[in-house]
Amino acid sequence: MWRFLSVVLLLVGVWLYAPAPAQAYPYYAQEAYTSPREATGRIVCANCHLAHKPIRLELPQAVLPDTVFEAVIKLPYDHSQQQVLADGSKGGLNVGAVLMLPEGFKIAPEERIPPELKEKVKDIYYQPYSDTQENIVLVGPLSGDEYSEIVFPVLSPDPNKDKNVKFLKYAVHAGGNRGRGQVYPTGEKSNNNQYTASKAGKITAISELPANEEENFYGGYAVTIQNESGETVTETIPLGPELIVKVGDTVSAGDPLTTNPNVGGFGQMDGEIVLQDPRRIQWLLAFFAAVVLMQVMLVLKKKQVEKVQAAEGIF
Repeated sequence: MWRFLSVVLLLVGVWLYAPAPAQAYPYYAQEAYTSPREATGRIVCANCHLAHKPIRLELPQAVLPDTVFEAVIKLPYDHSQQQVLADGSKGGLNVGAVLMLPEGFKIAPEERIPPELKEKVKDIYYQPYSDTQENIVLVGPLSGDEYSEIVFPVLSPDPNKDKNVKFLKYAVHAGGNRGRGQVYPTGEKSNNNQYTASKAGKITAISELPANEEENFYGGYAVTIQNESGETVTETIPLGPELIVKVGDTVSAGDPLTTNPNVGGFGQMDGEIVLQDPRRIQWLLAFFAAVVLMQVMLVLKKKQVEKVQAAEGIF
């Protein structure tokens, strides 16, 4: 009996707290794109997160092989702002990030992460982009109030063990978003977007629409527009954006019907990191030591010459 109850509690705990990547929209990017970075350099998250907000990527200038270091993506924004949620209510912004590391680099296993870095990592779940691309890491969505910056514990490769890795300078690409997207992966607008008139005409009616849980529709408005020839078109607007038109108004095609509720945005940044050969550092230190030794010897030789010259002047 007790064993049965413990199994039930374990399953409930997993269901409540385990990460579910399939419920997050990065899952659709993983299904649709082999790589999250297009040939133009744009990261595909920008296809749904249309607004732009800058991010900051912090990396060490150089790292040694087979060592753990931290890469940080900072996502600054005004935490007093709230975003429109799927049901039309307001709530805090969520954040997410993607880090594209050079091949061979990956998230460090838990036993390799130092205690001070574990405190920064907290309970972040790092998801590889695919089974064959451990160097591309996804995080989120997370609460923006708790994670205004995301720390990645990265393990560098060892060229002595992996012949595909060289001691070189490598490019690193990062992307980060704040808030919900303006477009769903299906191409439809979310309620975190501004709605416009598809045709010119006069607004003849505005009616409320009931919620439909089966279609995940939480209610909204139907705006009817009639043109000069008598043709009508109905614009469906979900809860979230606020109407800025009324019955009797005349609009042109493309004119806004609502406010733009979006307060978030997506940004990306590139960086560089050097995989440093320890032998180069050792030779560099040896060179510095040789230079210092030569300088000391020159000073001692100069002192010796001065003593000889002084003695010759006396006698």
